[in-house]
Amino acid sequence: MVVNVHSRTGGKAYAYALDRLRELGVPLGATYPLQDPSRLVETVDSAARSGHDLIIIGGGDGSVSSVVDCLAHRDVPLALLPLGTANDFARTMHIPDDLDGACQTILGSHIVDVDLGLCGDNYYVNRASVGIGAEVAQAMSPRLKRYVGPLAYPVATAKAFFKHRPFGAKLTFPDGDHEDREFDKLLQVSVANGRYFGGGQLAASDSGIDDNALDITVIRQGNLRQLADVVRGLKTGKSSDQVEHIRTRAVRIDTEGELPINIDGEVVSSTPQAFEVARNALHVVVPRTWADGEAPE
Repeated sequence: MVVNVHSRTGGKAYAYALDRLRELGVPLGATYPLQDPSRLVETVDSAARSGHDLIIIGGGDGSVSSVVDCLAHRDVPLALLPLGTANDFARTMHIPDDLDGACQTILGSHIVDVDLGLCGDNYYVNRASVGIGAEVAQAMSPRLKRYVGPLAYPVATAKAFFKHRPFGAKLTFPDGDHEDREFDKLLQVSVANGRYFGGGQLAASDSGIDDNALDITVIRQGNLRQLADVVRGLKTGKSSDQVEHIRTRAVRIDTEGELPINIDGEVVSSTPQAFEVARNALHVVVPRTWADGEAPE
């Protein structure tokens, strides 16, 4: 079990999960309460190489996305204690957001295979985005998350919106399943692998994390009222005049000038960039009732 105890709730969550998992009879071969979040990737990679048959991560979407490079196409399943601000990956996988429920899920040990997105050489679970999404990630400071919790997303989005400059992009499809497309005056282009992102927004009404597809969302620049309509539509999966959806297995995004790419809350790449599906690349412990593409109860 590897937990970032430096996070907003990490210390208390680590102590509770440690006691609860032991009460439930889950054998823990090693535990790592990390004070330094930068050690997360090396710790998980070392644990995977050491022969552990399950790795439990305590963290949010950024923590999960950062370690899937270590776990992709490996026979080591991932279990999750959702400790983040949004917990969109946990929502996609129907993992309870309360620690007792998450520990009970781990005890059940029901394992499924799901897809990962691949942005260049970087795997991700939820979504990669160009435009305001990257600007929101840059505005999301640890202090903001710590003090306002889930409200950090709308606060950071408002700050990013007023600083945003519309951009143009060209989308090309190497599999030939769509004609190449060019857009101008854009707010954002996102490439989703999972069902949820951004605190419960839907990639598409019928999106899933095990459908061998990426859901591209192109959002045109508009005023605040139009942006509010877009946000409401993303929460419900409804369409909007400002939004266009494209489903594909692979896409390349070129922009007017190099722009940063936000991957699950962290800016780790830039355009131009290629995206594709990594089919059944990650093993995840989920509730036995999990069914991809369905809303959690």
